[in-house]
Amino acid sequence: MHRIRIGTRESALALSQTNWVKGKLERLFAECRFETIHIKTQGDRVSDVPLEHIGGEGVFVKQIELSLLNGEIDLAVHSMKDVPTILPDGLAIGAIPKRVDPSDALISKHNLDFQHLPAQAKIGTGSLRRRAQLLYARKDLVIRSIRGNVDTRLRKLMEQDLDAIILAVAGMERLGRHRQITQRLPYHICLPAVGQGALCVQIRADDERMRHIVRSIDHPESSVAVKAERSFLRKLGGGCRVPIAALGTVNPGQLELTGMMADRDGENLIRSSISGKQDEAEPIGEKLAEALFSMGAKGLLSEN
Repeated sequence: MHRIRIGTRESALALSQTNWVKGKLERLFAECRFETIHIKTQGDRVSDVPLEHIGGEGVFVKQIELSLLNGEIDLAVHSMKDVPTILPDGLAIGAIPKRVDPSDALISKHNLDFQHLPAQAKIGTGSLRRRAQLLYARKDLVIRSIRGNVDTRLRKLMEQDLDAIILAVAGMERLGRHRQITQRLPYHICLPAVGQGALCVQIRADDERMRHIVRSIDHPESSVAVKAERSFLRKLGGGCRVPIAALGTVNPGQLELTGMMADRDGENLIRSSISGKQDEAEPIGEKLAEALFSMGAKGLLSEN
């Protein structure tokens, strides 16, 4: 029986995502024995410092990618939003399974939706993207920086002086916590992170056997949407130190991409949309980035 080692972080959410992928592959390749290998990343080791202060981009994937390059694992499962748009030499994205709801979830202590939160409500989030868009929508809000896994953040909502927190709907759903969501924030308020709600199955670029195996769980429409979003982010070059968001939507033969960039306090926010053919995902992402540059994105990059 062929042994296949899957690398993952050891958080409850990461394991839930990895077990979902593992289960799919086990049903399709009964002749293989899939094992889960837990790997602690820099982002897991340092949980009390803002991400941009501990290396930012890639802090949840670098150690796993190194294990993949060194042959210690055969494939890796990441949250796509954690994967830098430029991969290390020797690695490739083997599959993007079907994406789940990419929107952001408001979890309110008193079950109030966004518009009905009290004046100067205190919102917990560790995301610059969320911070900027929430403040753009409501200048009165007080944004408090919090980090930690889903359970930790839910506990902080109850124990700290917070009115609400913002988490990804996808994570809440994958952990069976969807009933705790007060409101799925509409996209006109909070556009999601690039790749949010999608998984990345990463392999070594020259491993054709593994490419064949993981391709079986790839979802073409999700792959197209995420490819466009990542192209947009790569062209902008903002990384995790700048509030950037994007969402691709695929309809038969067509792709629509909406993107956003802002300053950290939501004083200045630019947003635009573009559409085109489904097979032109990367050029569409680049064109949307150019559109934002023409609207002042380079100034926002320098401010951040």
